[in-house]
This record gives sequence, structure tokens and C-alpha cells, in this order.
Amino acid sequence: MDNRILGLHHITAIADNAKRNLDFYTKILGVRLVKKTVNFDDPGTYHFYFGNENGTPGTILTFFPWEGIGPGTNGSGMATHIGYSVPKGSLEFWKNRLKNLNVTIEEGEIFGEKMISFKDPDGLQLQFIEPSDDDNRKVWTTDDIKDESALKGFHHITLTLKKADPTISVLTDILGYGVQKQEGERYRLATDAIDTAHLVDIIENDKIPTGRNAAGTNHHIAFRVKDDNVLMEYREKVLSAGLSITPKINRDYFYSLYFREPGGVLFEIATDNPGFTVDEPLEELGTHLKLPVQYERMREKIEGVLPNLS
Repeated sequence: MDNRILGLHHITAIADNAKRNLDFYTKILGVRLVKKTVNFDDPGTYHFYFGNENGTPGTILTFFPWEGIGPGTNGSGMATHIGYSVPKGSLEFWKNRLKNLNVTIEEGEIFGEKMISFKDPDGLQLQFIEPSDDDNRKVWTTDDIKDESALKGFHHITLTLKKADPTISVLTDILGYGVQKQEGERYRLATDAIDTAHLVDIIENDKIPTGRNAAGTNHHIAFRVKDDNVLMEYREKVLSAGLSITPKINRDYFYSLYFREPGGVLFEIATDNPGFTVDEPLEELGTHLKLPVQYERMREKIEGVLPNLS
């Protein structure tokens, strides 16, 4: 661990229905609900965090389930595909499981690695990949999904852009990634600071229409740093590159900065500290509604307007 970007921290997407979203990720994909809280800017909306047992950075997919927001449109200027790493030999399990649950899948390869792709109930595009390198991250298991099949965490995120070069410059010059390979319109960038959740793919295609954020699309992607001292070093780097960036924001479980890269994707940089056990013990993660301190006095009212999850 050092002062470099340590791969992906989390990815945040939008859903249309809280209960459907919760059920799909915990019951069908078998990830853990590690935090149940609310949107800082809209406390009548849940904010779910899904991950492994500890909510380790690089495993965390979060959702704003805005009830009835309707479908968005994936397209240019967005993070369009979320790639998960799965254990070697487990794709057959996932193909059968998803087909039996009436989820349509497609099979393929990216840079020589076998994968299946499918959509969640809102249309969010997911890819399960058997990586060529070992992935020894600890998994969360369920009655249906055991060690040999459970999701390891992120493999890569795909950005779809009209032009790749300006975004590649941000990733390489500011965030410390390097271009690893290219096939046609797909570029792969990697950081050598860590060996999991360390890949960013870019699809360059100026014919793809601009996307529109709503259900089934990604809101932003967050890169990982060790702590808030390193975080503020990156703030200076982003400012020095002539880009606008927010002040440091306390998100209760990490500290964050936000900036929009030239291709239009909202980037966040987020810290490991203090983590998800700051307000719940490990064994109880996700079982309580945790509110930001400014909303605690409104708990009864908030609980009365949040959607029913039972």
C-alpha cells in the first residue's frame, strides 16, 4: 500500500425499484448487503452497498434505487459495463443458474478471457470473467453459491467514449494507469499498484449516441486510495491538470473527491478509511438502517417514506 491509486474502490449505479434491486444482488448473484443507508442528497431514497464479507474496496457495487425513475440509456460518456471476476471453472455454474432464473446471457471473450454477459432487472450491463491471473480475494458465500463460484469482486470497468485519448491522458498522467493492450476499438489500461480490480477498458466509438443517466446505468466510478492524506495529493494533481474537482466530502465510510473527466464520466477518488465497520460490527453489516448524522433526528419520518423491502 502506498500513495498510488489502488485500482477501483466502488462503482455506483441507479435502479428503479429498491426491493427488486436488493433481491437480485443478494439472492441471485449472492453478494452481501454490507450497508443499508440513504442518499446524502435525497434521504427518502436508499443507498445500498453490496460487496464481500468486509465490503473490501474493489468489491463494492452501490445503488441509488430511485423508485419509478424509469430506464436510462447506456451510451457514450458513461461507464457502460461492469466486469466481475469469478473463480476459474465457474462460468458453467453461472450460465446454468442465470438461465434457470430466466436471465438471458451471451458468451464471449475479452482479451482472451472467457466471459458471460447479461443485464440486471434494470438493464445494467454485467460481465462475469474467468481471469487468466489468480484472484485470491475472500468471497461472501450463500446457501446456493459456494466458494468455488462466488463473485470475487471487480475485474474491470468499461468506459464508452467518442474519443479515447483525452480520458487515457487523465488515467495515465494523473491516476497512474498505463495502456496495457488494444484490440480494435477497445483499449485496456491497468495499474500495477494492485493485482485485482485494477483494469479500466475504454471502447472508442464516435457513432454511439450519448447516454442518459437513469435506471440501469452507472452514475460514477470511484478509484481507491489508502487514506485522506493521499486523497488530497490527488486533488492537487487534478487541479494542476486544469480540471475542476470538489472539496473533500465525508461519506461516513470513506472520504471522497469528485471530478468529471473529459469524456464525460464522473470519477470519484475514495479512501479505505474508516470502512464499513465504523458504525456496525462485521457480523451485523447491512442489517440496520444507518443514517448520516444530519438525518438521525428525522429517522422516524425517513423510515416512513422509504420503500418497503419485505
